[in-house]
Amino acid sequence: MPASPPRTALLVGASRGLGLGLARAYLARGWRVIATARADDAALRALGPRDRLVIEHVDIADRSAVSALRARLGQERIDLLFVVAGISGPIEEPIHAIAPEVVARVYLTNAYYPLCCAEAFADRLAPQGTIAFMSSFLGSIASNEDAGWETYRASKAALNMLAHNFAVRHPGHCVLSISPGWVRTDMGGPEAPLDVDTSVNAVADVIEARRGQTGHAYVHYDGHELPW
Repeated sequence: MPASPPRTALLVGASRGLGLGLARAYLARGWRVIATARADDAALRALGPRDRLVIEHVDIADRSAVSALRARLGQERIDLLFVVAGISGPIEEPIHAIAPEVVARVYLTNAYYPLCCAEAFADRLAPQGTIAFMSSFLGSIASNEDAGWETYRASKAALNMLAHNFAVRHPGHCVLSISPGWVRTDMGGPEAPLDVDTSVNAVADVIEARRGQTGHAYVHYDGHELPW
């Protein structure tokens, strides 16, 4: 029998950090990867192999560019749509001390634009396709005992709510809000306990374990569900 074609992952925001790590992990698992970068794609181009890696340039905050990418992909089916793109914003100041336009940028980048992007590709998901959003354990209201990261926390809590709404609007698919853990990236800093490869491979395992399920779940990289 002929071999099955590789599954396809669309990774939005994959030029560095966790997104780049996910691209590397899924290529190693035999997937075909469509990876997006805003501009600098040098690290992505170094991954190869070119027959299974497609690099597209798009800024998640540019809805017309997202629509153009949707058009370029045509009728292609996507097995995994993972919206990784996000920013930290100011992490020390309480929200009332931050300029409203800065707060708005964090919220739009971390919550609003990821959902707009997911909606753009919702009808291209394959049967049993998965939609994943890069959330954070800091988005858990129930677990928040030390404050800090107020703007970021609020944006990820909003992302979780919007992801749940997305799942209600699009029944029949698995929708995941995934916390990658505290990872040594530009955002996580050098003191984080997890390296990128450990985190992203665990995240990929969680996604695979939930393949074929439906509804929305808020999960940590080790597979356990996080409290809302």
